[in-house]
Amino acid sequence: VQLQASGGGLVQAGGSLKLSCTAPAFAARRYAVAWFRQAPGKEREFVAALPRTSSNTLAEDSVKGRFTISRDNTDNTVYLQMNSLRPEDTAVYYCAASSGIIFGNLRIWSRYDYWGLGTQVTVSS
Repeated sequence: VQLQASGGGLVQAGGSLKLSCTAPAFAARRYAVAWFRQAPGKEREFVAALPRTSSNTLAEDSVKGRFTISRDNTDNTVYLQMNSLRPEDTAVYYCAASSGIIFGNLRIWSRYDYWGLGTQVTVSS
């Protein structure tokens, strides 16, 4: 499964960006999809996840109410809408997918089988 992530860029604090993660396989809803991020000198961090068949999304506490993960099956894409961006959101953002991951492991990056190349998000103060 090849994932293509896009949509990163430079934005001022308080601004918005929308990241996209595209894969033809997503249309079949066989995969749980998540976004992770990694800032320089820091470990990879869970951001948000969309389970394979459930509409109950997960989000890391610091992005709740600001970031929304969603799926659009018509174009095989999972989105991460990021609003009210803060400088501490600056990182490389990665999308990941897994067909066999259980709900309890959605926050664990090592449980994902497929990864896209990262997209840089930079938030200036």
